[in-house]
Amino acid sequence: MKIFLCCAAGMSTSMLVKKMREAADNQNIDCSINAYSVSEFEASLAENDVCLVAPQVKFQFEDFKKRAEENGKACGLIDMMSYGMMKGDVVLNQAVNLYQSMNSK
Repeated sequence: MKIFLCCAAGMSTSMLVKKMREAADNQNIDCSINAYSVSEFEASLAENDVCLVAPQVKFQFEDFKKRAEENGKACGLIDMMSYGMMKGDVVLNQAVNLYQSMNSK
């Protein structure tokens, strides 16, 4: 499973990516996780299975979700509290659940 977080510039999101990678290692989940800016959405979508949109760019979520679903990919909005508290395990579980629900259709 390949996950990408879509954000404004990538600074705080890269810290969340690190926490998510640690959670994936602890849970033995085989995945790759990266962060990209909104300008890289299209290219990133083509190469990944799940897109998680950071709270600071939530105004673009509906458009990103629509484009993701058109391409058979999952897309979710990261909860502001989980993002702010850098809860990598919670955000990772969100990505896993999105991936599983997309593949059960």
